[in-house]
Amino acid sequence: MQHKHSAFVVLLAVLLCTGLVAANPQAPTGSSAQGGASTLVNLNTATPTQLDTLPGIGPKVAARIVEYRQKNGGFKKVEELMNVQGIGEKLFLKLKPLVTVAPAKAERSGTSSAI
Repeated sequence: MQHKHSAFVVLLAVLLCTGLVAANPQAPTGSSAQGGASTLVNLNTATPTQLDTLPGIGPKVAARIVEYRQKNGGFKKVEELMNVQGIGEKLFLKLKPLVTVAPAKAERSGTSSAI
């Protein structure tokens, strides 16, 4: 398992150094982002237009991501993205550092009003 983690870190470093992974996923593909914090795209709240800004994701795949989210009650982990038709392991590895699966909205704030 440690070997897989190390291989991923090396792959990510290579992709970042070659510019294949944008530092800012909101920036158009091919533009160079300079420094600053990157904004992750939340798979559980992103609109199809926001998803379309991700590398390798077009309007059809963006619509499939939204459809998967609706049918399955949201993404629990980013790896579920590979369950969407059109997203294989190679594309997933490119997207993984650009996406998150934070809950859409916390409906429960720790206190229950139900009796």
